[in-house]
Amino acid sequence: MTQTARLAVDIGGTFTDLVLQLPDRSLSAKVLTTPDAPERAVLKGTAAVLEQAGLAAADLALVIHGTTLATNALIERKGAKAALVTTEGFRDSLEIAYEHRFEQYDLYMERPEPLVSRPWRLEVPERVAADGTVLLPMDEVALTMIGETLAAGGIEALAISFLHSYQNPEHEIRAREILSRTFPASVIAISSEVCPEIREYERTSTTVANAYVLPLMESYLRRLEEGLRALGSRAPLLLIMSSGGITTVETARRFPIRLVESGPAGGAILAQLIAAQSGIDRALAFDMGGTTAKITMIDDQKPQQARHFEIARAARFVKGSGIPVRVPVIDMVEIGAGGGSIARVDPLGRITVGPDSAGSMPGPACYGRGGTLPTVTDADLVLRWIDPARFAGGHIDLHPEAAGTACRETVATPLSMSVEQAALGITEIVTETMANAARVHAVENGKETAGRTMIAFGGAAPLHAARMAQKLGIHRVLVPVGAGVGSAHGFLGAPIGYEVVRTRLVPLTAFDAVMVNALFTEMRAEAEAVVRLGAPDALLREVRSGFMRYRGQGHEVPVVLPDGPYGTDGAERLRATFETTYHGLYGRTIPGLEIEVLTWTLSLAEPKPLPARIPDPAPAEAPAPSGWRRLMDPGTGAEVEAAIHNRAALPPGARIQGPAVIVEAETSTLVPQGFQAGPNAAGHIVIERTGR
Repeated sequence: MTQTARLAVDIGGTFTDLVLQLPDRSLSAKVLTTPDAPERAVLKGTAAVLEQAGLAAADLALVIHGTTLATNALIERKGAKAALVTTEGFRDSLEIAYEHRFEQYDLYMERPEPLVSRPWRLEVPERVAADGTVLLPMDEVALTMIGETLAAGGIEALAISFLHSYQNPEHEIRAREILSRTFPASVIAISSEVCPEIREYERTSTTVANAYVLPLMESYLRRLEEGLRALGSRAPLLLIMSSGGITTVETARRFPIRLVESGPAGGAILAQLIAAQSGIDRALAFDMGGTTAKITMIDDQKPQQARHFEIARAARFVKGSGIPVRVPVIDMVEIGAGGGSIARVDPLGRITVGPDSAGSMPGPACYGRGGTLPTVTDADLVLRWIDPARFAGGHIDLHPEAAGTACRETVATPLSMSVEQAALGITEIVTETMANAARVHAVENGKETAGRTMIAFGGAAPLHAARMAQKLGIHRVLVPVGAGVGSAHGFLGAPIGYEVVRTRLVPLTAFDAVMVNALFTEMRAEAEAVVRLGAPDALLREVRSGFMRYRGQGHEVPVVLPDGPYGTDGAERLRATFETTYHGLYGRTIPGLEIEVLTWTLSLAEPKPLPARIPDPAPAEAPAPSGWRRLMDPGTGAEVEAAIHNRAALPPGARIQGPAVIVEAETSTLVPQGFQAGPNAAGHIVIERTGR
């Protein structure tokens, strides 16, 4: 058989999802993640989905992979024993951070511990000025001694971050040459390559985080490649990045920090494709899996992008309480609220859910793998929203009795309520937590949730989407085809691409078109060298951005810049673009102030046109339910008789009235009272409110 099959793999905290795309159909599989060796689940799922298709591994043309491995290593502090080599006098920048308290009035506030402890943050006499001029040559003898000290201390990875190296990287490059006499160059990360941007703390933090996961990701990717070859695959392995682009294994090995939000990025890409297909201009992507929930705003069929996010926040919604990372990323909020999130009663008698998760081992109590604490999945099962015989396509046996016991002992008995009330309380708390995260994220970005269409995917999202929509003032929810493995579907629609960044302060009053054009030429060459490894013959689309501000402001706004090259009118073109963007964000511009560009970015990718709008189908008659089930309605809390419908049996244009459950292999969609639901022309389930 010719190599026409493409495989997408998404490793989550609880499940590993796989989608096999064939010319005429797609097949999927869902297996429990194996945290001790994640490649085992990937290879097991790959063999299963290939057997389902009647194919061999040699028939694969491409494997696209996203993983939370780097994220989890940073959150759980399970990376390498790392060290930081920095400019003399700057070893404590990781702890000084922003020089403020993220919770000003909390006397017990605790910052996240730096990834590198103070004894392993070592200083080198050297100094480069803000314009790149060398003020103090690097002391190579001192650096050689540092290498010997680190080797004797069992250090596994190194981060090198010198002051102003984004302007002049020569000292960092030379330091890597000297330290590579003691350490493999593959475990040394330098800030001028990882994050060549201004702002010392974020640049150092990003470089340290990259070094911290370098050995782990290199080892994992090597084992995965070997495992796929052992199965018989010779297909290229590509990795999805947090920006939504796809890159090569070689780039992923050098910059694993760019993979930190790779799985959730796939979900945002899926939502973008669905929004285009359905003609949705204002969407809210809601991805709820086994461990976390992710929320992304999508306007004009484009996910919101950012260059800064935080990992492992000490305070759930508080900026500045996590580890800052500055890499291209789809802007989203991610919280510990998934099917495996653990429920408890706190000392004040309140139900709390998450952020910790039962994961895949031991998993929720109903998995029968040793878990005893109640999770959201246990609560869903107690409320009879889930059919235990059909969960995960019938590959995982659920134990309703164990779920009931866990909810009773941990929540119901301490609060003197029934098991069903306790389970409903668990689902209400987790749904409100996710809704609150969506509200905060929207407000922080000058947006609102009301009036949007929610696009819900992930194994748990379709069960909770309608109730969450009620809380957010959303009247329309869309559940895509293959929602249970949505992120993996999104991988298959992602472009091969790469983004390059440079910090160069340019006031528009002193705009140098020759310098700016040369800068973009250099950035284009760097990006193209990466992209061509995965797309050697594709036409490439270039997008330029600038982070601009009025002089005197402390932070910048991202502005999509006009195409180059720039001539004598370049400054005025950039000024007009900035003022339009600034006015859109703040409702005004500031006359008379000088405008400057601080950081320049260039994104290069193969073009991936969005799908055309599919017309709405003609109304159709819904078939009779395949059965009935008594369950608890999430909105009213009452026990109701719900119709059960198989998703595949519902024709486009048909509408069923809630309460109902629409079942499929990887997930189930709950349609509460006051809602109707049915497939559109593309087969995506549309849930709409009929009552208020």
